Amino acid sequence: MIPELKKNTEQKMQKSVEALKTDLAKVRTGRAHTGLLDHVMVEYYGSMVPVNQVANITLIDARTIGVQCWEKPMMAKVEKAIRDSDLGLNPANMGELLRVPMPALTEERRRDLTKVVRHEGETAKVAIRNLRRDANQQLKDAVRDKTISEDDERRAEDEIQKLTDKYVAEIDKLLAQKEQELMQI
Repeated sequence: MIPELKKNTEQKMQKSVEALKTDLAKVRTGRAHTGLLDHVMVEYYGSMVPVNQVANITLIDARTIGVQCWEKPMMAKVEKAIRDSDLGLNPANMGELLRVPMPALTEERRRDLTKVVRHEGETAKVAIRNLRRDANQQLKDAVRDKTISEDDERRAEDEIQKLTDKYVAEIDKLLAQKEQELMQI
């Protein structure tokens, strides 16, 4: 029972860290990356789909994304979807290709993005702590049902606390890297 609980808790904590990594990848720095457009949706024959399902997305250079639609009529829709997204991007239509230059970040925008990153990190830490609380509650329930001893409960709680500390430290490391990346000019 205890090894299974620890394994499940650790897997859930790992998923929380992975979710944070995904969220941090969406916070843009001055550099271009193709994942930036992943959540931009465009209308395609009556349904909303991500841009990467109607076009090839490539990096032209470190500060420019190239979007090449598979169907010519989609160019205008994709261009409008990128422009209307909350990313603050302004694509340029070059006929066959949309060029999406990354604007330089101002100092104020960098500070705002740092706050966003810290908030994402705090949310992930709360998720980790909630998983710890749930695991500890399951241990208390097991003691009450007399399926494990109090000594086993204490040992398991210590191990779960070590897992919590490990993943919180990993989150702190990810946040520090992202903040450093944001503040670089």
